[in-house]
Amino acid sequence: MTSFTPALNQVGIRIKRIGHGWLLLALVLATQGLVDIDALPDRIGAVGDSFGSTLPFLLIAVAFAAYSKATGADALIARAFTGREVQMVMVAALFGALSPFCSCGVIPIIAALLTMGVPLSAVMAFWLASPLMDPTMFAMTTGILGWEFAVAKTVAAAGIGMGGGYVTMALGRSGMLTKPLREGVGDGECGASTVRNSNPQVHWKFWQESPRREVFAKNAWSNLLFLGQWLALAFALEAVMIAYLPQEAVAGLLGGESWFAIPLAAIVGIPAYLNGYAALPLVSGLMEQGMSAGAGMAFLVAGGITCIPAGIAVWALARPAVFAIYMGSAFVGAIGFGLLGTVMLG
Repeated sequence: MTSFTPALNQVGIRIKRIGHGWLLLALVLATQGLVDIDALPDRIGAVGDSFGSTLPFLLIAVAFAAYSKATGADALIARAFTGREVQMVMVAALFGALSPFCSCGVIPIIAALLTMGVPLSAVMAFWLASPLMDPTMFAMTTGILGWEFAVAKTVAAAGIGMGGGYVTMALGRSGMLTKPLREGVGDGECGASTVRNSNPQVHWKFWQESPRREVFAKNAWSNLLFLGQWLALAFALEAVMIAYLPQEAVAGLLGGESWFAIPLAAIVGIPAYLNGYAALPLVSGLMEQGMSAGAGMAFLVAGGITCIPAGIAVWALARPAVFAIYMGSAFVGAIGFGLLGTVMLG
């Protein structure tokens, strides 16, 4: 057995260099080719379309993080968030509820914020609230499900963000969350160390110094490759699930109004990926068939935050403890606001 150890180690090193996300993406596409080769171009096209729509946000976030690192501005950004964590969580949740980011598209923004040392509690609040509501989603929800439902979902987005943020803050103060990001993404702890620098030196024109140019290039390239591979994998899984998960099956599970409809809706919402806009008419149809508004709220909230593609992206970015807080806050919040929605919306 020991004779194979060096060879296995070399294989592991090569896999790490290539990137686990790229290998899994190739596996997903290869499996699709074996199942239905004719559909493979459509799946690749869907991945390309989704990745293309997210790419501007990815590039901006990666460039911003690299620029802050190369200039030393990450020290100023991190220091701006010190001493006001309770208020920051509230503001981040409210801002997230109005931001135009989906559950996957927000990932590069989160990476940039954590890399710069922004407190994890505020980032978590933004992270949870952001996928659930934005101005366009509010208008669409109002048109399909009514303004009361749209307002309730906005409240749910901000409430879940605040709840997750304050839970994260409490756990962080106990010392459990000092390193939120996985190796290779950057590290909030490194950014947080700049907060302790009482006199940070910022060199805004970093391109005038060769070492700073190297820092910028290395940071931008490594983050682009790391985040890009996992976002591409997430979008590939999204395309496969949309193609092979029939809406009729989802409707059959959620069409009732029994006592377990709300937790069941939250559970089904996790793997049953539907983007926020596509989910609205489905929920509207289910409610016409007798599903409670609370179950519809639970499905939309759980699916928006914790769907499998977004979950994989979060898992790739954050350490298990952070992932558990993210998923747990979303699931508990979906059930809680689902129950509240039943009372408020009937």
